[in-house]
Amino acid sequence: MSDDTKLRLHPITYEDASRFVDAHHRHHRRPRGHKFSISAVAGGVIVGVVMVGRPVSRFRDDGTTMEITRLCTRGHRNACSFLYGAAVRASFAMGYRRVGTYTLQSEGGASLKAAGWYIVAETKGGSWSRESRLREDNHPTEPKFLWETAA
Repeated sequence: MSDDTKLRLHPITYEDASRFVDAHHRHHRRPRGHKFSISAVAGGVIVGVVMVGRPVSRFRDDGTTMEITRLCTRGHRNACSFLYGAAVRASFAMGYRRVGTYTLQSEGGASLKAAGWYIVAETKGGSWSRESRLREDNHPTEPKFLWETAA
């Protein structure tokens, strides 16, 4: 592998990771916050970011679980697996015991399968908007898989 295609980890701020997601993610905008983000760099160019935070579902927010809320790449070979691995190692090093993430059921999940993650649940999908809390859906509302890996 030539040096200009070799992936390297690099710290990235929430704002810079958010700008990358806003520019390159297929169907999501930036998350509202994060605990940390990591970028993958090749040849001096950011080719992907992973954003990790508390679980979105309050039922999963037990103090020992982290959630990959965004993973976004420019399609660089192995960048997804590279960033998933870095996010999990960092989370476990901080003392968290589980890491989860969601994929659309229409997505394959090849990087997650290859890394040993497993599906723990399927969601029905649907809108987050409720009469008491109206929201505009700017994201897919199809069913999702919840994947997880544990220390």
